[in-house]
Parts: sequence; structure tokens; C-alpha cells
Amino acid sequence: MRRPLCFVLMPFRATRDSDGQLVDFAAVYRQLIIPAIEAAGMSPVRADEDLTGGIFHKTMFEQLVLCEFAVADLSTGNPNVYYELGVRHGLRPYSTVPVFRKGWSLPLDVAPISALQYPVDRDGTPTDVAATTDLLTARLVTAREARTDSPVHQLVTGLAVPEVDHERIDAFREHADRDEDLRRRLDHAARIGGAAVRSVEEELGQGRDLDVSTAVALLVAYRSCSAWDDMVRLVESLSQPARATRLVQEQLGLALNRVGRDADAEHVLQTLLRERPSSETYGLLGRVYKDRWSRETSSRRRAGLLSQAIDAYVRGFEVDWRDPYPGINAVTLMSLTDPVDPRLDRFLPVVRFAAERRLDGSDRDPDYWDHASDLGLAVLAGDRERAERALEHALAVVRDEFEPETTARDLGWVADAMVARGEDAGWVLELVADLRAARPA
Repeated sequence: MRRPLCFVLMPFRATRDSDGQLVDFAAVYRQLIIPAIEAAGMSPVRADEDLTGGIFHKTMFEQLVLCEFAVADLSTGNPNVYYELGVRHGLRPYSTVPVFRKGWSLPLDVAPISALQYPVDRDGTPTDVAATTDLLTARLVTAREARTDSPVHQLVTGLAVPEVDHERIDAFREHADRDEDLRRRLDHAARIGGAAVRSVEEELGQGRDLDVSTAVALLVAYRSCSAWDDMVRLVESLSQPARATRLVQEQLGLALNRVGRDADAEHVLQTLLRERPSSETYGLLGRVYKDRWSRETSSRRRAGLLSQAIDAYVRGFEVDWRDPYPGINAVTLMSLTDPVDPRLDRFLPVVRFAAERRLDGSDRDPDYWDHASDLGLAVLAGDRERAERALEHALAVVRDEFEPETTARDLGWVADAMVARGEDAGWVLELVADLRAARPA
């Protein structure tokens, strides 16, 4: 028996509200909302604003109309969420459960809504998870009783409720099933190589007809097998709305840099940063500058490019202190300067804390980059035992060819700097050799 669908309206990036409190929406979704929905006998459907590229998107409206139930997180006053909630309340008289961060004040227009509050800690992670999950589960179970919870339908008498064709609902479910089948096919194709991924792409039709989620799935598959030219080609074939989404543009910037079009990559990423700074985009821009530095032969220009790369990574880490990716790149490059960048001792403990939080997170299994960050930090601290342990964990979860290649290159630079300072780098070079021999599982 298929479970009823529960649509989740919420941001998916950590955000500070008007009180200055951080809310980690990804953690709220994983730790609180998904378990509650599943405990209520439903299947979660997420509306990821980064994938849809804005609220005016066909898939989002389908989800608002066709999902039997919904959870709306009103924390931080995200305008997309409030717009979607308004559409939902206009279309559905019941089965929408609002939630928000405890201690935050709802805007006047939605203050009368009976919403469930959830507590978070200083890092924005939900606390008292078990009790709050039980409360949200109970709210969702109650929503099955079809009591009117929409203020629109409570206050406007005689408002007609649009009928939804059951065949349309079945078609929507089938579309969701096809998406899952496509992901499995692409995962398999990516393990074979770019040609296999291209075969799947050809079956899907022309690029301009692909929706954003399908396009992103293809880009990730091409990225997994380092098919950078195919990524650029695919993005250029997409429709303008799909091509303009942030996630697609970030992947384009990554691919352009890998095919040697670093000026084009820089332009794409700088454009995104002018719209909204993010740790991911700054990290990709840092990689552009780092690659330029690695290719440069002039010592003076090398020093300037290295400084430029460090600054980009530092900005990325400062945007989101919880994301160790730009942080580990920043401290790695700081260790390469001559003399060593004086900020290194100040940044290392903070990056270490961020990396340990990722490794110790109970809501997710650490991935390759989590262990690679631990490896890099152990090398910088001269902790050989921890570095070897981190390498073992990293090699066990390699997914993409470029992952160990990137780490090997970075640690190779660290080893070179150690040798230049008269330090023993033999053990680091052993780690580098193991990384270069690694292959995806």
C-alpha cells in the first residue's frame, strides 16, 4: 500500500532570523520532520528552493495541490515559504501543519495559526527531538481527520474547494517513482563512465525539455566520472529557467574550471556571489584561484594568486562556520605561504571544531570529504596516527574519481612545503601515494 504524500515547505540552508538565532533547516528536516512524517504513516516530499530556482515552478505547484498533507516551517519569515503556504491554504482547507522555531515571533497575519514550536540550540540544531517529533506526529495524525485548518477557508464562507483528478494524483506519484528510478540508473551509469551517462541522457530527450531535478541528477552523474565537457555541454543545452538556477550555475562553474575555461568559471561564480554569498560558491571560486596558482611559473604572481585563493576560502568559511570545506582549503593553503600565513594558528582550531562536528553528527553518515578534511587537518597538526586512521575511513567511502585525486594533490603541496622547511615529509608522501591509487567503490 502506498503511503499518502506529505509536502514539506521550508528553506534548506542554515539561516539567521531577525533575532539573530541560527536555524539549521537541513538538520530540522532530517532529525525532526522526516521521522515525524514517517511515524504518521506518510512519505515526505521536499520542496528544495535551490533546485526549483524560485517559487514559480511547475513541480512546486503540483506538490502544493496534489500532496495530501503538508508541513510548513515558518521560521525566519522566508518569503517563498509564506507564498507557498498562502497557495496551499487557498487550495486545501485542511491537512497543513505549520511549525516554527521556539522563541521566534510569527508575523501578524499568521500569528493566529495553531503552529507547533520546536527548540534549537545555539548552532540551530533541534533539541528535545524525541518529544517534539512525537508532538508533530500527533499533529499529522490529527490532520487525517480533515478538520479545517486553513484560515482562508475558516474565514471565507462558501469558498469552493477545487477538485483534484485522481488520475492526476496517480500521474504525480508515477513521476516521483520515475525520478527515483532515474537516480538509480544514473548511479549505475556513473560507475561505468561518461558514455553510459550519455546513453541515459539521450533516452531523456533534448536538454531544453529537462526539468531542473533531472538536469541536476545528470550533472551529478557526469561529475562523478569527471566528464567535465559533458557537464558544460548539458548546461548549455538546458532551457533558460533551468540553466539560471543556482545549483546548476555552481556546477557549471566547477566544470568550466576543470576544462580550462577558468575566466568563464570566475565570471559565473562571481555573478552568483553578487546575488547571494555562500560557502559553496566561495569554495568553488577558491578552487579557480588555486588552480591558477598551481599553473603559474612567476614567483611574484604565484604569491598573489595564492593569497587570492586563501581569501576566497576564508570568506566562504566566514559565511558559514559550520561548513569545513572552505575552511580546510584555507588552512591548507595558509601552510604553503613563505613564511607561513600568521592566520593559520587562529583558524586551525575553528576549522577542526567544524570538521569534528561533521564527523560526530548523529543525523548523517560522514562522507568522503568529511574524512578527507580530518585527514588534511591531521597532516597539518603533524598527527600521523590520526592521519592514517582518517585515510582508511576516506578510502572506504570514495564515490568519485576526482575526490582522492584532489586530496592527493593538496597534500602533495603540503609535503613539498614541509620539505622546503626542512621537515620530514616521507609519511605524508606515503598517504599521497595511497590516495593516488584509490578508485571509487
